[in-house]
Amino acid sequence: MKVIAVNGSPRKGGNTAVWLQNALKGAKINGAETELINLYELQFKGCTSCFACKRKGNHCNGICAIKDDIRGVLEKILTCDVLLLGSPIYFANVTGEMRSFLERLIFPNLSYNTGDKSTFQGEFASAFIYTMNVTEEQMKQMSNDYHYHKARGSCCKNL
Repeated sequence: MKVIAVNGSPRKGGNTAVWLQNALKGAKINGAETELINLYELQFKGCTSCFACKRKGNHCNGICAIKDDIRGVLEKILTCDVLLLGSPIYFANVTGEMRSFLERLIFPNLSYNTGDKSTFQGEFASAFIYTMNVTEEQMKQMSNDYHYHKARGSCCKNL
């Protein structure tokens, strides 16, 4: 089993990274091959809407056509068994790096064909760990309780 965790926090030792590292530690104890990827260490940008991945006859195979640091990460993810994503919540959303990463991960795999939602033929389990520095009351005031729920001491949302 191959488990990949993607840290969308600029802090490699912060709360998000700690939660991801603990999840990977549990996976490793159970025999999984694990890897932690820190997005802030990579040089990449979000989707440029070049549509190279959507053209008929393309050879992208669900991988963004842009050749930068994220390309190898995307190749690994499409062959993993479990994908763990983690991001602090800034301005009621994931970090800019995480958003850019998600664009590059998801867009090449979306299909415009009727009946087919994805070109990705594989399958993997996924989870998203969110962290934020607010009280439960502040979450309710900002209506974040609608999007995120408190589970085992962390704010989480299932994919």
